[in-house]
Amino acid sequence: MRRYGAFTALRGIDFRVRRGEVVCIVGPSGGGKSTLLRTINGLEAIDEGSITVDGIRLPGSRRDVTRIRREVGMVFQSFNLFPHMTVRRNVALAPMRARGASRDEASARAERLLRRVGIGDQIDKYPEQLSGGQQQRVAIARALAMEPRVMLFDEPTSALDAEMVSEVLQVIRELVGTGMTMVIVTHELGFAREAADRIVFMDGGTIVVEAPPARFFANTTDPRVVSFLSKIL
Repeated sequence: MRRYGAFTALRGIDFRVRRGEVVCIVGPSGGGKSTLLRTINGLEAIDEGSITVDGIRLPGSRRDVTRIRREVGMVFQSFNLFPHMTVRRNVALAPMRARGASRDEASARAERLLRRVGIGDQIDKYPEQLSGGQQQRVAIARALAMEPRVMLFDEPTSALDAEMVSEVLQVIRELVGTGMTMVIVTHELGFAREAADRIVFMDGGTIVVEAPPARFFANTTDPRVVSFLSKIL
């Protein structure tokens, strides 16, 4: 459970993700999707219950939170890049500080990951010189640079112009093919239908429906889901 004063943002959540599984979380705005994601890596504290990631349990000590954040990469709606650092430095910084990587090792990893997300030729530019789609791909490379066990995506395309959405989704599709464990909050239902092993629908701070994509889209009878799909599809 997660509360903000008298408001309960999450309640009765019973949620598991298997290693290598891709779970897409969908639902109306204000339903608790982003809050759930932020509790998984300790950005939001929980008031009741527990969360376990790769054997590390929350609530826990500050050390436990740090350990989870090392194992869980997160990509936000906004890119959150350091504007005064080059793309290379943005990607290389966390492995140097949190993993103890040498400058050369972190730089080589940054080069490899930026090529992987399709912007290796932008490595020595600054964020303001990039498009929104390119900046989000840098943010994905930065999260991957920590070699996380789990990747969380919080509406990774919501801040992008329509023509940039597809390039970011393509990068995520390629990650799906690697067997990376991922939890993705998204309004891109076509992507969710294609990429997810399971779709979770949230509303009012609760999980209303969990189902494989085919069953979620074809057989759902819950009126909240029907109403949501009728507005989006």
